[in-house]
Amino acid sequence: MLLEPVKNLFKWIFGEFEPEELKKFILLGIIFALIIGIYWTLRPMKDSLFQDIVGATYQPRAKWLSLVVVFPLVIIYSKLVEMLPRHVLFYVLSAAYGTVALLLTWFMFDPQVGLANLNADPSRILGWVWYVFVESFGSLIIALFWAFATDITVAESAKKGFSLVVMLGQIGGMAGPFFLTKIPMMYNISNAYVILICAGLIFLIIPLVKFFLTQVPKEQMVGFSEKGHAKQEEVEPGFLEGLRLIFSQPYLLGIVGIISFYEIIVTVFDYYFKVMVDVQVPDKAIKLAYLGDYATYANTATFLCLLFGISNIQRKLGLTTALTLMPLMVAVAVGVFKFYTALQPLFWLMVASKAVNYALNSPTQKQLYIPTTKDVRYKSQAWIETFGSRGSKAVGSGINDLHKNALLTNGPDWASRDFAKAHMFTGADKGTFWHIALSSYLFLGIIGFWVFVALYLGRTYQKHVDENKVVC
Repeated sequence: MLLEPVKNLFKWIFGEFEPEELKKFILLGIIFALIIGIYWTLRPMKDSLFQDIVGATYQPRAKWLSLVVVFPLVIIYSKLVEMLPRHVLFYVLSAAYGTVALLLTWFMFDPQVGLANLNADPSRILGWVWYVFVESFGSLIIALFWAFATDITVAESAKKGFSLVVMLGQIGGMAGPFFLTKIPMMYNISNAYVILICAGLIFLIIPLVKFFLTQVPKEQMVGFSEKGHAKQEEVEPGFLEGLRLIFSQPYLLGIVGIISFYEIIVTVFDYYFKVMVDVQVPDKAIKLAYLGDYATYANTATFLCLLFGISNIQRKLGLTTALTLMPLMVAVAVGVFKFYTALQPLFWLMVASKAVNYALNSPTQKQLYIPTTKDVRYKSQAWIETFGSRGSKAVGSGINDLHKNALLTNGPDWASRDFAKAHMFTGADKGTFWHIALSSYLFLGIIGFWVFVALYLGRTYQKHVDENKVVC
């Protein structure tokens, strides 16, 4: 039987699976691979096209805008959670994002407002809309997928299964940017064609979810609370119920914390990496291909980490150890950022940061939602993954926005965007290196607090799982 050697390989890497359990996680992994493939194709394009339409130094403000826009989107999402079954919500969001992607493609082809206009200017609305579209897709669709996955999985199964899902997802994360972001350079065509392809792939999520529901037996579609574990008293749902739960529960605030600490630090890393790319790779098609290579390498590194058993850290040493290792690894990354600020070191720093986060930290974080109620899994998780994540990126972007002021300390000539771009990161650019140093010292303080929060979350999770109790 074809599944037998696959089952034996996954047993060696992740642990023992029942046949139907393995099929469930493989199918979830295929859905996740499609979502991640789309997102990691759009993600480098998000920055590349925004730089071409609006300008690279406006990226911090774009992240602030995405924070503002995400707030009403999560409110709408929370209302839909109350109104629709979980699989129907997948259909609605996929159809909505696919339609918006088609509209954006149409505007990108327009000779006046689209990519044919070579004048980068902050007044061009299309660039801002494009940036917010990709940011919200990465937040809402991925948050919905993990809410769905945690809702139908028990704790013991998640230990092995979630790492498998993430590993399979990286196949999409490797293939999407590797093939699609190179199309404009290879065929000398507009980047808008890649958006058009991604629109079609977004619609493909709908039949994949339908297929999953027909193939997975009902006994594999129950989670922590349905297995007879202790339940909390039902709370009358409201459209801000998820947000209320976050601020009333230290456990959920802790989850917000460990996501935010990582995002704040990596947002600054990402800003400097993308600014360096903009300075050193001016050609549009080559820049998109370079950022596509970054996405491919990041997902390949994640895949290899999982293939060679990084998930065993969490499975054998425990969730607390896995959560605590992440801030220690990020501390090493801060040292690289501080002392080796150049394009290639930043390229590999970003690859390593993303790989360890997706391979070890992300599957571990998702398990934290298992001993919680449905309101937490769908509503609070959506607020945390979207508004919380965007909020922390906005804080990181606030740090990045100070870079403009730091440049002005070099002299009045640096007020010119073209002059600053031509001389940034040279010996005359004292402001940038001052900004990097100050950011690094701030990050070390954040990492110290991060360790304590990780210890609290890991111990609380384990205590409630062992006692078969819901945390909140």
